[in-house]
Amino acid sequence: MSILLEKHIVELLQERNDKAISLLYDNYGDTLLGVANKVLRNEELAQDVLQESFVKIWKKADSYDPTKAKLFTWLFRITRNTAIDKLRSLNTKTDKEIQIDVSDVYNLGIESTRPEFMDVQEHLDKIEEKYQIVLDALFFQGMTQQEASEELGIPLGTIKSRLKIGLRELRKVYGPAVLLLLINMI
Repeated sequence: MSILLEKHIVELLQERNDKAISLLYDNYGDTLLGVANKVLRNEELAQDVLQESFVKIWKKADSYDPTKAKLFTWLFRITRNTAIDKLRSLNTKTDKEIQIDVSDVYNLGIESTRPEFMDVQEHLDKIEEKYQIVLDALFFQGMTQQEASEELGIPLGTIKSRLKIGLRELRKVYGPAVLLLLINMI
């Protein structure tokens, strides 16, 4: 790929010109599909991931900084992370289904569900806003820590720290069981 074409694609992306996606697909689609397929080892899922990746690329176009990475590197990371997330979600779903069949681990029953935990999202305002934002992104918007870092423009280390502190603050409000509730939401 020529540097001029790459620069043109970046300009189109930042202008929100629909032609950018078409050019990205024509020039990088096969390679990015290969990246997703290598992670997932399933052509159909890889195609889904490629589509999800292009949606993320479009939404995050203004966050791309050519001084930090080449366009392909940025595209590669988004696609690879999306594929890994898909793989994790499939593994988690499979693990939970197996656990439910052979164990009572997730069988809490109605009497062990406390109503005050059902509205955790609504009561995030009891902790500082910087922690609210991170917890909302990770637990309620389904972002990975890396995605939250990129989306919020916060360094990954800070995301991890704010997650830890935010959970500690929520635990003060709700008690230790809130952690179990949030972990089960993932």
